Amino acid sequence: MARIYKRTNVWYIDIRVKGQRVRRRIGSSKRIAELALKDAEVKIARDEFGFTHNDIAVEKLLEKYLEYSRINHAPGTTVRYSSVIENLREFLKQKYPRVTHLSQLTPEIIERYKMHRRDAMVNPNGRRIESDEDITEHTRKGVRSRTVNFELKVLTNIFNVAINWGYIKENPTKKVKRLKVTDGSPVRFLTEKECQKLLVACPDDLYLIYFTFLNTGMRKSELENLEWSDIDFKRRKISIQRKEFWQPKSKDREIPLNNQLYKLMKQHRESNRRGLNSSFVFPHRDGGKIKIKLRDKLIEITHRVGIENVSKIHTLRHTFASHLVMSGVDLPTVMKLMGHSDIQTTMIYAHLAPDHLADAVNKLSF
Repeated sequence: MARIYKRTNVWYIDIRVKGQRVRRRIGSSKRIAELALKDAEVKIARDEFGFTHNDIAVEKLLEKYLEYSRINHAPGTTVRYSSVIENLREFLKQKYPRVTHLSQLTPEIIERYKMHRRDAMVNPNGRRIESDEDITEHTRKGVRSRTVNFELKVLTNIFNVAINWGYIKENPTKKVKRLKVTDGSPVRFLTEKECQKLLVACPDDLYLIYFTFLNTGMRKSELENLEWSDIDFKRRKISIQRKEFWQPKSKDREIPLNNQLYKLMKQHRESNRRGLNSSFVFPHRDGGKIKIKLRDKLIEITHRVGIENVSKIHTLRHTFASHLVMSGVDLPTVMKLMGHSDIQTTMIYAHLAPDHLADAVNKLSF
């Protein structure tokens, strides 16, 4: 059976593929619906229609993907991905209980998931409201646009893996547009004066740690797992790379050592050789990984010297990126140095570069 039909001024195609019924929304044009039907019939004949003989239950795919994530991603990333998967499960359970297999997931369903999350009642930390007991005075309507886009990115990754495993031939998120981010909180970064105040107030055992954060933009876990073998003093590069006991959140990358950090790192290496001789750049006193609560120490120091609104180590990472952009460094370069997987994440710093953009245009001499 293959046909087109109209419902409330919208045309649909209705076909059967390998025993499964597939209905897809086309639009208001009958002519386009007829062309879409012919295209679908050709793809069916060539065995190229949207899914394969290896169709899999959605729940089974999600379980397999979580196993994949535990092996291939950092633990924190897997936790975040698990939350997105739980949101998808809850959505399908509520809105599409008959959608049980991967082949049944369409761009329209993903689009409705996007709208569902955008309108959902959530607490400030993004946690779902599952009962009246979860509602507080801070509960708001709507997950932030950046969070919705992150969830779409995770779903895209899940379905790309499904394509690689041979379960589907086309990603259902492919034609789903990301939301325009207009509701994000401004990025908190330290001014140059605040950076100086922080460093002056640091005790000796923390100075180089926070100096490294400010001059490399490393994530907390990247610094904690940094080993001397990751630093190439000849090339003046720090390598953020996978190890047997740890893997970075993003792909392996290199960060150049600026002159100041290069000099301090060489001095620190000589001190390490005369002392613990640990493989870690910033070791605990027993030679293992650092155990200092760096976030708590940062909050304590900034509070003491009057630097306001610093509540996480990530502020130092934001500081690195923000000052690069304000110095005229282009966003793709900042993206590479930060280890962002897509430019949208880096775009949160774009507003800091208006003068740089004007200067770029003024370089034209037609």
